[in-house]
Amino acid sequence: MRLDPEKLLNYPIPDVRQHLTRRDTAFYALSVGMGLNPMDHHALDYVDPARDFRALPIMAVVLAYPGFWLGNPDTGVNALKLVLGEQSVQWHRPLPVEGEILGRTRVTGLLDKGEGKGALLYSEKQLIDLATDELIATTSSTTFLRGDGGCGSLNPPEPDVHVIPDRAPDRTVDFSTRPEQALYYRLNGDDNPLHADPDVAARAGFQQPILHGLCTLGAAFHAVLREVANYRSERMKSLKVRFSAPVFPGETIRTEIWNDGSFRSRVVERDVVVLNNGLVMLHGGRS
Repeated sequence: MRLDPEKLLNYPIPDVRQHLTRRDTAFYALSVGMGLNPMDHHALDYVDPARDFRALPIMAVVLAYPGFWLGNPDTGVNALKLVLGEQSVQWHRPLPVEGEILGRTRVTGLLDKGEGKGALLYSEKQLIDLATDELIATTSSTTFLRGDGGCGSLNPPEPDVHVIPDRAPDRTVDFSTRPEQALYYRLNGDDNPLHADPDVAARAGFQQPILHGLCTLGAAFHAVLREVANYRSERMKSLKVRFSAPVFPGETIRTEIWNDGSFRSRVVERDVVVLNNGLVMLHGGRS
């Protein structure tokens, strides 16, 4: 059955109200690899509530997350053949470490790449602090529907791809991932079985469960936050990036960073680029 673009564009994704605790905030940072170096005092500020505790800004992608709603059969999407293609975040204020958060998610467009070539689904989530009614952050995602080409386009956005500088990076950071990291990360709300069930991964064409793309982004963000903003979360203004290949839990993510805020990441063991066309913008310009 062919996907119905009009139905998907108007699909009723329920608002999500999350009671965010300091424990949730610390767990998220741990789930993307913060705290691997027990001597990194700045990183500990994101995982130890007893310190000068703060929220890792990239946590915006999982706050008040509506879950794996594309797995609902009534969406018409072939859920076994979807992967995250792009992610962007705009921070309107620093994330709180606790409080009542409302997430409002909607589909904004669909770009049909053709029969057998898949389609791109565009969606947006607004995060609102219910105590103040302030907009905290806006996250936008592009999901590659590998099995739904030929469905027809609806409200496709204009392409906006950042070009990485054609020279060696100014800084390089390696962070290892853990074999069980996807199992931890999915407790943030992304329970797609592709990241936990070997049989589902095999049916999707992977040799084993893969790391969530947003977990890969969390590791890369740690590198960028450290190298470009000196761990100052309040300086984060916006980020965008493309996902180009999966990471298998246990592999090493090498993030290459340029002084203009450009970044990309590759898996060291296979020398495969897994994040590309990344750009982070800071309040107050470059550090």
